[in-house]
Amino acid sequence: MKKRSNLNIMLRLIGLVKPLTGFMILAILMGLIGHLCASFITIFGGYAVLSLVGEPVFAGLTTLFVCAVLFAVVRGFLRYAEQACNHFIAFKLLALIRDRVFGALRRLCPAKLEGRDKGNLINIITSDIELLEVFYAHTISPIMIAILYSIIMILFIGQYHWAFGLLATAAYLVVGVVVPLTASKLSGDSGMRFRSDSGELGAFVLDSLRGLDEILQYGAGEDRLAEMNRRTDDLAKTEERMKKNAGRNTACTNAVIYLFDLAMLVLAAGLYLAGEVDFAGLLIPVLALFSSFGPVVALAALGSTLQSTFAAGNRVLDILDEEPATEEISGKEEVTFDGAEARHVTFSYGQEEILTDLSLSVPPRGIVGIVGKSGSGKSTLLKLFMRFWETERGSIEISGRSVNEINTDNLRRMESYVTQDTHLFHDSIFNNLRIAKLDATREEVEEACRKASVHDFIMSLPRGYDTPVGELGDTLSGGERQRLGLARAFLHEASFVLLDEPTSNLDSLNEAVILQSLRRERGGKTVVLVSHRQSTMRVADRVYSVENGRMS
Repeated sequence: MKKRSNLNIMLRLIGLVKPLTGFMILAILMGLIGHLCASFITIFGGYAVLSLVGEPVFAGLTTLFVCAVLFAVVRGFLRYAEQACNHFIAFKLLALIRDRVFGALRRLCPAKLEGRDKGNLINIITSDIELLEVFYAHTISPIMIAILYSIIMILFIGQYHWAFGLLATAAYLVVGVVVPLTASKLSGDSGMRFRSDSGELGAFVLDSLRGLDEILQYGAGEDRLAEMNRRTDDLAKTEERMKKNAGRNTACTNAVIYLFDLAMLVLAAGLYLAGEVDFAGLLIPVLALFSSFGPVVALAALGSTLQSTFAAGNRVLDILDEEPATEEISGKEEVTFDGAEARHVTFSYGQEEILTDLSLSVPPRGIVGIVGKSGSGKSTLLKLFMRFWETERGSIEISGRSVNEINTDNLRRMESYVTQDTHLFHDSIFNNLRIAKLDATREEVEEACRKASVHDFIMSLPRGYDTPVGELGDTLSGGERQRLGLARAFLHEASFVLLDEPTSNLDSLNEAVILQSLRRERGGKTVVLVSHRQSTMRVADRVYSVENGRMS
């Protein structure tokens, strides 16, 4: 995780507000006027006291009372409007951030997401982004309001005597700046640790749910539960420390406010006795300061809570800033498929070299088989054809052009990729198939399923193509999911079909049916068929053997 300063995180998050700058300014103005109204209700009370004791004031008692009532009504209305505006901004921006995060994940997928903790990603997309609402609705606006409000109140209080203005400046700076910064420093990295531990706990729970059958089978339930309780307890302790910090921050803030209130009272009394201010100059500045800490107190309360917010923001920015393994390409001339080739390709995952100086040719309208043991690099080669990864040396070419010079959308239209673990979404069979061609008709979907020899099976289900497949397709067998994956490939109508162990979960009879369907129904498509089974290669026109990343 990249370490960023809180200031950097704040500025980056503020930058996302640009599309809604007008609403933000409106919220700040409404909040500012609302807080001024609240303070001046008390100040009008002071002027009323002055009027009662015979001191000259700018208005009579009735006028002061009407002004106080009017300001109270305005304060209530503006408070509601400010909060509504801030939450409108927050929810709009949360949608924007989610869109940007999903866009970033799409760019990173699949290369940068392989082996990534999915539970932690879910935590970032859900709770971390939700936590940013605190920043947008309860941080940006309060900070600006506090700054503008403090300036106005300093000028108002300072008009009675420069010492009052100086003391008010010190009070606002200490309560609104020094206290929050100190609280944030004392909190350390507890916010970041809490968000990280929360993500790890979510990942552990998700992993336990997915492996529930194995946990029950091998009697590991007690161990998993004990580990879950341990992680929960650790998270609770971290949260408890954060709440203690927040409570300490609140206590310190109140103590500092009372000290400055006392200082203002002593200063005003001293200046009055010295004859430098009259009774109005004693009463009004004291009341003004007493009633003016609301906006800066809101800043003081941010000191501890912002740690979690900044931690969440940092995790979100990590995803937004991460560079994809392959950049999307656009603006190139469109290409139609006319054969593919790997030229002296070398590729490594980290320090482990998977492919070494590998070359092969895939002629158009044929079936090319690639056979080899698990871990020999067969699947990696298909991913390079899909341009999920970049080659270290050598080139992957389609129609005589490097895949690095082909528009990404163009490449995806030309290719269909079927893995041995076909992913099915929590939806109907029909919708799961139509993802390969969003405008496909039911007739087209059914025809693709016939080609994959899965139509009869689907029709045997109670709801046919409208049958839900369950989360992760867990209501279907591995072989059924594979055949649905093959149907997707047929529906996609791509010219270049890459099949990674498409029959690994099928028995010999069903494998033979699928392979015959593949040969019979492929039309003019070019197929690369990867398998560790020699029997699968009987439909191939040409067979390559891969051993330790080398072709033979």
